[in-house]
Amino acid sequence: MTHKLVPYLFILLFLSACSFSTSNNEIPENTIPATVDRVVDGDTLKVTLEEREETIRLLLVDTPETKHPSKPVQPFGPEASDFAKDRLEGEKVGIEIDVSERDKYGRLLAYVWIGDQMFNEMLLEEGLARVAYIYQPNVKYVDQFQEIQRQAQEEGKGIWSIEDYVQEEGFDEEAETNDSPIEEKFASEECQIKGNINSKGEKIYHVAEGSYYEMTKAEEMFCTKNEAEEAGFRPSSR
Repeated sequence: MTHKLVPYLFILLFLSACSFSTSNNEIPENTIPATVDRVVDGDTLKVTLEEREETIRLLLVDTPETKHPSKPVQPFGPEASDFAKDRLEGEKVGIEIDVSERDKYGRLLAYVWIGDQMFNEMLLEEGLARVAYIYQPNVKYVDQFQEIQRQAQEEGKGIWSIEDYVQEEGFDEEAETNDSPIEEKFASEECQIKGNINSKGEKIYHVAEGSYYEMTKAEEMFCTKNEAEEAGFRPSSR
């Protein structure tokens, strides 16, 4: 009887250990444990890994610039950087390497896991990054990344709320920094609600107190929300 209990007790202990691991949000298997020391910007991190500091460049995603030596701060760059800081700085993460380990600058190319969530995907879900730098052989998650991106585009989230901002080669800050003739026309009048059509054809209006108002390029201006909605525009999500 005693011998028969041994395997059963072993199974219970095993299941208990698995439950403990899940409830404590352990990093996934087959990743390298690291601690995030500092977020450089939305897609670049400084981490301590195996008792040394490494620079991590997130694989297959690109966020707008905040610290590029030859480019200005781009729309949604600060939001992407703040999002990364809030979720990653000081946290224990798992570093997943694809096939090629480093880029030409010596940075580790990686997917970063926090608990059971991949941060690369989180950026795409929030509309704070585009799928980019798709180079063989580091393409393990590219299909699911593109599907997540399509969803963010359809919802007009973040970078996808600005028409023609996301380009094949990167982000076009000029799409938002130049005043449009429509905005000039109403500059001294009461009609201050901006109407914009995003890359998916969605009509979205932005009020002055909205998060995206200043960076939105108006294609139409409205005096009231009712007027905008009657023209087929929906309110911005923020």
